[in-house]
Amino acid sequence: MIENLATWLALAVLEVVGKIGYLGITLLMALESSFIPFPSEIVIPPAAYLAQQGQFNIYLVILSGIIGSLLGALFNYYLALRLGRKVVYGLARYKFFRFLLINPAKIEKSEKYFLKYGNISTFIGRLVPVLRQLVSLPAGFSKMSLKSFVFYTFLGSGIWTVILAILGYVFGSNQEKFEKYYTEISWFFIILIPVLVIVLIIKKSRRKVGIPTQKTSGKIQ
Repeated sequence: MIENLATWLALAVLEVVGKIGYLGITLLMALESSFIPFPSEIVIPPAAYLAQQGQFNIYLVILSGIIGSLLGALFNYYLALRLGRKVVYGLARYKFFRFLLINPAKIEKSEKYFLKYGNISTFIGRLVPVLRQLVSLPAGFSKMSLKSFVFYTFLGSGIWTVILAILGYVFGSNQEKFEKYYTEISWFFIILIPVLVIVLIIKKSRRKVGIPTQKTSGKIQ
């Protein structure tokens, strides 16, 4: 039953991506690069598959994905730059942002990563799923040069988008392999999302009953 659900989800996403066009790809990738937990793995591969089938142009798919990623990253960058570190950390404590799987601990992790590796972390971070959405924030906190930020973000987003596009395009030459590959991705997200929700509920319940959580002095929780 769950396998049928994954297959249905894969086909449904293909249909949606086929209808939204290049602008839709750009907008979805912008969401993926900002705060919305919308994985690029379910946008670019099916778009590339449709390009292999002749419905899209593969180069425009890649360009749309990169532009969208850059727009979302710039949104986070300017948010951090204008609001500042204190305000952003404060906002991350609200339930709305926790629903988006964002909290002060994750922002702190991305900030430490940035401080450790410097400006190039905005490039490396685009290739790391946990850091991809938040790596732009410490760049804004530190007032990183916009020119450098755009360069590293464009480069990292470009590599990631091309990798996803190649996978979708190559598997697109063999429909059976693509459906198998994409069903497995859909299956992964069907499992992952409920697990994340359960973890958040458990953590919230522990706080309500007063169970102490591990804290380290001097760190923002």
